[in-house]
Parts: sequence; C-alpha cells; structure tokens
Amino acid sequence: MECKCPSCQSTLVKKNGRTHNGKQNHRCVACSRQFVQEPNQKIIDDNTKNLVKKALLERVSLHGICRIFDVRMPWLLELIDGLIEEIPRDLNAEIVQENDEIEVVVLQADELWSYVGAKANPQWLWLVMHSRTRQVVAMEVGPRDKATAERLFYKLPEPAKKKALCYTDYFLVYFDVIPYQQHKPVGKESGKTSYVERLNCTLRQRCSRLVRKTLSFSKKLKNHIGMIAYFIADYNLRLRALLV
Repeated sequence: MECKCPSCQSTLVKKNGRTHNGKQNHRCVACSRQFVQEPNQKIIDDNTKNLVKKALLERVSLHGICRIFDVRMPWLLELIDGLIEEIPRDLNAEIVQENDEIEVVVLQADELWSYVGAKANPQWLWLVMHSRTRQVVAMEVGPRDKATAERLFYKLPEPAKKKALCYTDYFLVYFDVIPYQQHKPVGKESGKTSYVERLNCTLRQRCSRLVRKTLSFSKKLKNHIGMIAYFIADYNLRLRALLV
C-alpha cells in the first residue's frame, strides 16, 4: 500500500522509528510531518467514559486508569480538562436555611498539606465545612499565609458570611481574617473541628494526589486544584442527596 503524507500528500516518505506503543512512525521528506499510517482510532463508549469518571474519584493513578480501561493518556487528560471546566463555582454546596433566624451557621475550617511537582513546592488545601450538613462550602489551594486565607473566606456564600460562627485551630492567620465576633479558636480535644479533620482523612484515603508518600502527585497546579474540586463537588452532591 502506498504511503502518503496526510498534510501534503507527498509520497516521499521515510520510516522514522516507532511510537511509544510500538507503531511504525513515518516522516515526510517534503514537509517534515511525522505521522502513523492508518492509525487505529479507538472509540470510547459512554459506559467506559462513566466508569473512568468514577475512577477519578478514587485513589487510582492516571496511568492506572489507562491500564484498567485501556484508554490513552492524551484522551484521559482531555477528559479531565473538560471535567474541570464543568465544576460549579459553589462546589455543589447548598446551605440549608436554619429554622431560627437567630441561630448561627456553624462552620469548621482547617488546612491540609499537599504539594505539586516536588515537596519543595508545598500547596496547602484550605477547607471550610458547614457543620450541620458536612458540606464543603469553600476551598482554596496555596501557601499557608494570610493572602490564601483571605481568598478562602471571600468564597463563602453570603448566608454563611452574615451569621457564621467559625471554629478553627490556633493558627494565627485566622485571627487576622475572621471577624473577632465570629471566630472561635479551639484545640483538637474540643471536638469542634472534628468533622473537617475527618474529611482530611477521607481526602488522603481517596485522592492519590493527597497521599503523603505517593508517586501519583500532581505535576500541574491547575490539575491539582481541579481534581480536588472535582472530588469535593461530587462529595457535596452525594451529601445533598441524603438530605432530600
């Protein structure tokens, strides 16, 4: 069968090694285009795609997902980009109005250590949880400093900002960001931050990017933030289903 360049249709084509999956690679002498003759385009059915979406919520590496479902990494990364774009800004959180107008919204805040690329590049995951519904109402990723804390609390929904009582540990940054009347610093022994601390354990168990000693750490900050948000948005959605 005659081999033609898909760009310029030239037949002046030479073999140029093999691709990562062993297929014969060609190079066009006329335009230098590299290509694989008659590449097999695998069609990913909807069932497989849905299973991959579920696997992204569990502690499975991206290469592991490729091996399990026999999909290619470029396809998987493209799927991830699409999922990240679809994540709602409110993370699917829904603050249920309290029955009593005087009753305050009780929140719990905490930080979780993670990194991107190398441990020399720490990226702290900041979380604010609504105590009654256990939903995460705000998240932020960045240094463990005042600027990140300010971005976190800026993301709180308005009902939470107006009448929230926020329990935190004694990290000094919280004192600078949360109004004095709404801030309750406590120790772990009080149990007032136990829900958000328990969520930290869940995240480390189910998100491979957050495991302390892992080879599946994030290489890009965008994907790190996006896939954590993807998990939390699904987590909130499942909690809301229990409230119906």
